[in-house]
Amino acid sequence: MAHPKTTPEIEIVHRSCNLCEAHCGIEVHVDRAKQQVVTIKGDPHDAMSHGYICPKAYALKGLQEDPDRLRTPLRRVGDEFQPISWEEALDLTVSKLQAIRDAHGANAIATYLGNPNAHDFGATLSITPFLRALGTRWRFSATSVDQLPKMLSSCLLFGSPGRFAIPDVDRTDFLLVLGANPLASNGSLMTAPDMPGRLRALRERGGRLVVIDPRRSETAAIADQHLRIRPGTDALLLFALVHVLFEEDLVDAGDWIQYTNGVNTIRELAREFSPEVVASTTGIEAAEIRTLAREFATAGSAACYGRIGTCTQEFGALASWLVDVVNILSGNLDRPGGVMFPQPAHEPGDSRARRSGRIPYARWRSRVRGLPEFAGELPVSALAEEIDTPGDDRVRALVTVAGNPICSTPNADRLDAALSQLDFMVSVDIYLNETTRHADIILPTTAPLERSNYDMIFHGVSVRNHAKWSEAALPKPEGARHQWEILNEIAGRMHGADAEAADELVLGSLIEATVGEGKACPDVRPDEVRSALGDRRGPERLLDLMLRAGPYGDRFAADGEGLTLKGLIDSEHGVDLGELRPRLPDMLATASGRVELAPDLLVGDVERLLARIGEQRDD
Repeated sequence: MAHPKTTPEIEIVHRSCNLCEAHCGIEVHVDRAKQQVVTIKGDPHDAMSHGYICPKAYALKGLQEDPDRLRTPLRRVGDEFQPISWEEALDLTVSKLQAIRDAHGANAIATYLGNPNAHDFGATLSITPFLRALGTRWRFSATSVDQLPKMLSSCLLFGSPGRFAIPDVDRTDFLLVLGANPLASNGSLMTAPDMPGRLRALRERGGRLVVIDPRRSETAAIADQHLRIRPGTDALLLFALVHVLFEEDLVDAGDWIQYTNGVNTIRELAREFSPEVVASTTGIEAAEIRTLAREFATAGSAACYGRIGTCTQEFGALASWLVDVVNILSGNLDRPGGVMFPQPAHEPGDSRARRSGRIPYARWRSRVRGLPEFAGELPVSALAEEIDTPGDDRVRALVTVAGNPICSTPNADRLDAALSQLDFMVSVDIYLNETTRHADIILPTTAPLERSNYDMIFHGVSVRNHAKWSEAALPKPEGARHQWEILNEIAGRMHGADAEAADELVLGSLIEATVGEGKACPDVRPDEVRSALGDRRGPERLLDLMLRAGPYGDRFAADGEGLTLKGLIDSEHGVDLGELRPRLPDMLATASGRVELAPDLLVGDVERLLARIGEQRDD
């Protein structure tokens, strides 16, 4: 079929669908006379997805046209909502938040961030200064009901919550999947558009797919082997695999040992977890566990991948940790076909990791149950109790940003009741839903097709190094505001300034972190950077700086070659930056500069796991 052409009436805009982590390339066909989307198709020339899309991509059209989507700020008046101006809405928001902060302290305000923030680079770049402007430590998000255990284990092993070892699915000989259904999700913490095609290619090149899952998922149905495990026992199974690796001398003796601490500690811990000991609890026969360990260890290359099923359980941190332990001991860390670390175009261009040695864990605790903070946030399961438990220091105000926690987090009924007890609530959201109906002010943002985007989070977990700019398919409606504009406006006003001041503060911090001796751009002055970036404001200017200072960037050299925002915009189908490449040990950010295979925090929890052996719960 011939590739469609842009006509005077219909313009085709190439961008990515940003409704899930796959970020598949799409063609948005726009009737410019009416400024309406005619249809949405897969982009056959996209550097990553090659034309593949799922039904979510076409749903962008429905989202754009949805009559229920909010398009003007709303203020609660009794049990109803009435439209108000942006100026009035922002004035009320800031004055109420300031009054509560002045009377009860910054921690009387809580924030909740939903998943859509990760799919909007403007939001991603504005969230941190926004949170700092509020000053509260009471931060909650969808992360704690998703991947926080994996972030914790990655931080302890590799030095940063965002350093995920990603399966090199396009080159592996053996893919072991636990608690995940990539055939349906197209990957999670593993950006891999057209996962059905990638799994098919694995089988066609003679590779093996094994799925560990309590149910026969779509991925399990096509696997070479499906082992049904009792829910919540993944850590026991993984420890049994480690046991076999040591017992049968299958631990790889490669270069990884030179930059890894704790191997002997793992050996001693694994002694208690033989396949015979864990078989009755996991529901998987000892002989099957031993065979799995041997086949994984002796494959030409192998990748163990665990996802939400290994996170959202009692031993989520241990299971997430042991996924990487299996990959490391089998010699599959940082090697083609194993698990590797992507190098996104926007990360700092110098290869040396910044090694603070500080683990962002338990620096403060929740008021009611004393639950530990990690990476700047508390478990969202504590949000309701922090509102409805009496005390002078309880949460009195809530800011939700692109989230519906009543539908997506634990204790929904209690949270629903608790929100009605707040002194003030503001929601940045495009819908009146189960959560935002409690808000005093609702501030709607533009829709995805009305704003440009760059896959800032998901390029960092991609199975292939890649960069893609998504141009806005439709103009921003008159009077509408992007999310980053709303957050910058509130952040600026909280300090008696404005949105431009907030934007300048972020730019200045980023230049300071990027320019100068020992940094990504040592041979350029701050004023030269500002001149090169031009006069535009907002996230595009920040992204241009990050790209130019990144590993593929021009480093602001006048006659240099390298990636810039302009170059990325001109490459409408994306830029393929190549297969994943080995990055260790330079990118390790632990205090030692080594992989910490046996961190004390996780080792200390193994005794609790041991106590579960022998338990048999109802299947």
